Amino acid sequence: MVTLKELTPEELLASGHRLCGGCGASVAARMALKMTRGPTVVIQATGCLEVATTIYPYTSWKVPYAHIAFENAAAVASGVEAAFKALERRGAWKEHVDIIVFAGDGGTFDIGIQALSGALERRHDFVYICYDNEAYMNTGIQRSGSTPHGASTTTSPAGSVIPGKPEWKKDLAAICAAHGIDYVATASIAYWNDYMTKVKKAIEVDGPAVIHVLASCPRGWRCDTSDSIKMARLAVQTRYFPLYEIERGKYKLSLKVPKPLPVEELLKAQGRFSHLFKPERKGELEKIQQWTDENWKRILTLCGEPPE
Repeated sequence: MVTLKELTPEELLASGHRLCGGCGASVAARMALKMTRGPTVVIQATGCLEVATTIYPYTSWKVPYAHIAFENAAAVASGVEAAFKALERRGAWKEHVDIIVFAGDGGTFDIGIQALSGALERRHDFVYICYDNEAYMNTGIQRSGSTPHGASTTTSPAGSVIPGKPEWKKDLAAICAAHGIDYVATASIAYWNDYMTKVKKAIEVDGPAVIHVLASCPRGWRCDTSDSIKMARLAVQTRYFPLYEIERGKYKLSLKVPKPLPVEELLKAQGRFSHLFKPERKGELEKIQQWTDENWKRILTLCGEPPE
């Protein structure tokens, strides 16, 4: 675990940005930047975090920063890393530069996954942080590959035909780990030390590293702004979002949850799932609980933990 002495004293994400109150993406970015160790370049895919922190002529970023399109953040990070290597070979640059990518779930699970896959396969040295608010929040709360089953979004609206999004959430960590990279981790903004420790590990890896951090969105999740951290914590306490690391292909559980809360505790606190609590949708709640239980058992097995 990190100590306070290890944190960068300067706030590299300035206050005064236009992100919503309770925005989990801003918390995820601020925490990550507290772990920088030297010269750092941030690459940012289009998304909430970008549009609200770089409104011309202002910027909240106190590090070299590049705004990139939805689909090519990892490709641009690859080019920046290659450029610094070229400068080092010529003797025009001597310091190591850490490159951090911030992208939402839409720009990672869906639009940007091709560029990310290529960058991981080529083993470019950067940290890719996906702040997961489980929908395309920036453009109107449309469903993404990360949106959970049953959530009502503007493109998967709950009604008489479908109970919200019919599909299930992708396993981003497993997809990234399948590329044979050294470090992948899941995290939650509610568990700050676990998350920041993982960011530190990821930065120190010689090669690509990926962190999938759950970053709640009060606007899209239909919860109070003061409950943002509570939602991110409930996701872990219900076992809906397990915290673990994958180091060189080996899974390791970061936090045990011996007495989990029912997943209903997480769902009923969010307006996007309110329709599931109608009598005719009881079966959907049971499906989500079953998926949560089976996924937890799967993670335990991968981590070498005894079955419960």
